[in-house]
Amino acid sequence: MIWYTLHRILALIPVLLVVAVVVFCLVHLTPGDPALVILGDNASPGDVLALHQQLGLDKPLPEQFWRWFAQVLRGNLGHSLFLGDSVASLFAQHLKPTLALAVLAQSIAMALGIGGGILAAYRRGRWADRIIMALATFGLSIPGFLLGLFLIFFFAVHLRWFPVVGYKSDGIGLWQNLYYLFLPALALAIRIAALLARMTRTVMLEVLSEHYIKTARAKGLSEWSVLWRHGFKNALIPVLNICGESFGSLVTGAIVIESVFGIPGIGLLIVDSIERRDLTVIQGSVLLITVSYVLINLIVDLTFGFIDPRINVSRS
Repeated sequence: MIWYTLHRILALIPVLLVVAVVVFCLVHLTPGDPALVILGDNASPGDVLALHQQLGLDKPLPEQFWRWFAQVLRGNLGHSLFLGDSVASLFAQHLKPTLALAVLAQSIAMALGIGGGILAAYRRGRWADRIIMALATFGLSIPGFLLGLFLIFFFAVHLRWFPVVGYKSDGIGLWQNLYYLFLPALALAIRIAALLARMTRTVMLEVLSEHYIKTARAKGLSEWSVLWRHGFKNALIPVLNICGESFGSLVTGAIVIESVFGIPGIGLLIVDSIERRDLTVIQGSVLLITVSYVLINLIVDLTFGFIDPRINVSRS
């Protein structure tokens, strides 16, 4: 297990290096000059050139990359060109709303997806199965931003059950915070819930057809015990795999939902930075999100060994 963990961590190094190169190139090859954004359209060529020299933008791209990457290796992601704060500080300030949104969305997705998938498998071929699978197909088909706009129109504007703005700052209590985040979290969770429902149903159907399930029923165990103790426990690994991967995608997918609901999270920070051509914030934020995504998947993969010891044997 230790060697496998070290192997996985070492394998992340080239991945993160490629990600750093791609992020840097994408940011610097997009049109727009941050010096012109800072100085305004009426800036003289001399002023623009001086600011380029001050920011290091007059250097060749490979030199700019190595200067930036050397700072990253030392734990310094740089400072915002417009706000003056460090990128790490800005990221930390905007992380709380994004994490709260992602955790709530993951909880909703797991409750709806896993519960729906188990019910669909147990009621295979009946109305409950058909309705759940139809909803899952709908959830996979509809874009998140479109669902978010529909939820705002129906539940916030028409019924007035929820606020239009999806986030409230500190000092309102946990339940009020969850109340403000419910609609954006639901918009973010539907696609993951649909994926989980389909995966859970498929795996549960395979497990429920195994001989040990028939043996458990022949022993007179209750359906609840058969489903949860003998069925879902053996279907847990692929479902957890989807949950781990989906949490990373929830953090990245929150960029669009935060823009729709006006939540001051990482997504809104990146969108605002793109509009301002704030290169250091875009580079640092995207890199941190990618690293988080990779680490979450690594942690999920390593936890499988604790859930099912047979996986450790196959790895060794």
